[in-house]
Amino acid sequence: MPESTLDVSLRPVALGDLETFFDHMQDGEALWQAAFTPPDPSDREAFDAHWTRLLADDTVVAMTIVVDGSVAGHVASFDMLGDREITYWIDRDAWGRGIGTAALARFLEIEPTRPLYGRTAKDNLGSIRVMANNGFELVGEDRGFSTARNEEIDELVLRLD
Repeated sequence: MPESTLDVSLRPVALGDLETFFDHMQDGEALWQAAFTPPDPSDREAFDAHWTRLLADDTVVAMTIVVDGSVAGHVASFDMLGDREITYWIDRDAWGRGIGTAALARFLEIEPTRPLYGRTAKDNLGSIRVMANNGFELVGEDRGFSTARNEEIDELVLRLD
């Protein structure tokens, strides 16, 4: 579906969105693609504690992705080791429709920090495409432990100037 026909919008994360976010995180294929996930994605208490911390942190910008009135994921920015980074999660049912690209484009309108970094598993072609479509360029490679895959994997570091 072309991006121009999608009704993709962002709004601040509401507590009621967390149930949907948690449901999204129960998808094994999505976890594999995301790679860098919590140790136990089915631990609702840890999930809620994580989101409570995020939503209480004034330096985090967290937005819910809404497509045609339904929650399709989230996108956020945060500080890590002196750099501003992005993260996002798109429900697998929304993959391949331009939703991630559109949501990140809208997010970049409200997150002014540059440079802005994104990291992804080297084999997560969808995530690489979402960032590249929004002007992020490859600036490095790294290795990290993927809890979802239970092994060290290659990751890419992309930057938007």
